[in-house]
Amino acid sequence: MTDDKRLAAVTQFARRVLGTPEFTIAPASSDASFRRYFRICRGADSWIAMDAPPEKEELGPFVRIAQRFGALGLHVPEVLACDLDAGLALLTDLGCLPYLSTLNDATADRLYGDALGALVVLQTGTFSDPGFLPPYDETLLRREMELFPEWYLRGYLGQAVSAATRHVLDRAFDNLITCALHQPQVWVHRDYHSRNLLVSTRHNPGILDFQDAVYGPITYDLVSLLKDCYVAWPRERVVDWVNGYCQLARESGLHRCEDEGVFLEWFDRMGIQRHLKVAGIFARLSLRDGKPGYLGDLPQTMRYLREATALYPDLDELHAFLQALPERP
Repeated sequence: MTDDKRLAAVTQFARRVLGTPEFTIAPASSDASFRRYFRICRGADSWIAMDAPPEKEELGPFVRIAQRFGALGLHVPEVLACDLDAGLALLTDLGCLPYLSTLNDATADRLYGDALGALVVLQTGTFSDPGFLPPYDETLLRREMELFPEWYLRGYLGQAVSAATRHVLDRAFDNLITCALHQPQVWVHRDYHSRNLLVSTRHNPGILDFQDAVYGPITYDLVSLLKDCYVAWPRERVVDWVNGYCQLARESGLHRCEDEGVFLEWFDRMGIQRHLKVAGIFARLSLRDGKPGYLGDLPQTMRYLREATALYPDLDELHAFLQALPERP
């Protein structure tokens, strides 16, 4: 189907569900996947229509996870109607003000406080059904990091991956996987950052884009939030937030780590895994999917990698390798 045919299908679906052709429809947002979102308005009421082309995206996980996360009390879109075969859904509208638009020195503590509180609620869902989500296992962790040599090194920088480079990467990947699997395992949103959190007047934040959720390391979503590729904070402030979350999560029964230094190391090493993946994804979005806008976020992503690998001597080889890479092809 062409985009015009998909839009026509979305419109017809909305007419059928709402029982009227009297509404306006306009793009609401898009993301790094093939999904698209449209805002449907009729008078003072509005809804979000999701278009997930079935040959590209599976709608079922979004629907199942939305129901489960909503049952926890999280502020996620309610699925009002869906056609899984057609890849169409009508959702409640949580608004259009992302965290990214409102985060600043004055608002950060309040907004992050709300987001960290919601993250604890999300993670405590693990107690009810740890097997609900697929495992963030060694295979998936490694496959994600392999995006870095494939798409960032070879694709974006045009560099061959030598045997020596492969050795450095393999050693680092093994190290990071061991740390990730050693951490307490909980439900993981997997993209819990400022573009997927909406500022809400009640039950802040609104939470989007959770269809890839997994069962994995406790610090993964914390990294997504506090080492966001789209907004950066001084190390001292990040450490304060991490330590506060360590205590909150421990009091909530999510982990038993009494040493904040150990928890911070989990966080830092998880960040290296995530940012290796993200660097590869941003390069792939440009090279394969024709979405070059994410290349502007690569410098911050690489800064996170260089800063974190400098903190731990056993990652010296990876740090030296990253330091020697050019910023641009």
